[in-house]
Amino acid sequence: MTAQDSGKVALITGASRGIGYGIAEAFVARGDRVCITGRNEEALKAAVEKLGADRAIGVAGKAHDEGHQAAAVARVMEVFGRVDHLVNNAGTNPVFGPMAELDLNVARKVYETNVISALGFAQQTWRAWQKDNGGAIVNIASVAGVSASPFIGAYGMSKAAMVNLTLQLAHEFAPAVRVNAIAPAVVKTKFAQALYEGREEEAAAAYPLGRLGVPADIGGAAAFLTSDQSGWVTGQTLVVDGGIFLNAGVG
Repeated sequence: MTAQDSGKVALITGASRGIGYGIAEAFVARGDRVCITGRNEEALKAAVEKLGADRAIGVAGKAHDEGHQAAAVARVMEVFGRVDHLVNNAGTNPVFGPMAELDLNVARKVYETNVISALGFAQQTWRAWQKDNGGAIVNIASVAGVSASPFIGAYGMSKAAMVNLTLQLAHEFAPAVRVNAIAPAVVKTKFAQALYEGREEEAAAAYPLGRLGVPADIGGAAAFLTSDQSGWVTGQTLVVDGGIFLNAGVG
């Protein structure tokens, strides 16, 4: 294969913007073809146009909808004939506040969108291609899933489940499919805007590397975890955090 055509195909959920789009950009840059999903059909169309209509397709729908999951995978197989990589990026965080006051129905919605949808997509890609042909899965978790995260506890709880889902799938899908997770800290996206808007300089000052993340940072990590260079890596959660966890040390 030439550098312009890897021959590989990736399905990336929640990828019309933000981290998902950054991952799609990284994959297309290395020669992959991609299918991106999202709720907004117009936003998806715009993203596909930017990625290149010869390299990308979009399938609109809600990530937790099993019919959408099946339709997205069927569309990838119809257009590209394979689905080597799955990136479970779709997520939601509709609540901000203490766990003691958390609406349990909201918690269920967060878990359904952030965790159950990832399992559903993994099941679909496994059956459609990966079981017999191999591949890689990357689950987008969060530093909120590997530490206490005041006021976004429901989100953190769901991302902790995503880390464990990664372990379960890595064990069960081996040796055909490698499954890893990425746990980003704050990345400059519309999704995370409330965490830094109006105070970005102050927020970035807490990071040893002196800045917040950008989607390309996560795109590079996802590209590595779906490449031959990570061929002996599975069941891992790669923390991509600008060094913020270093501040938990003493002194």
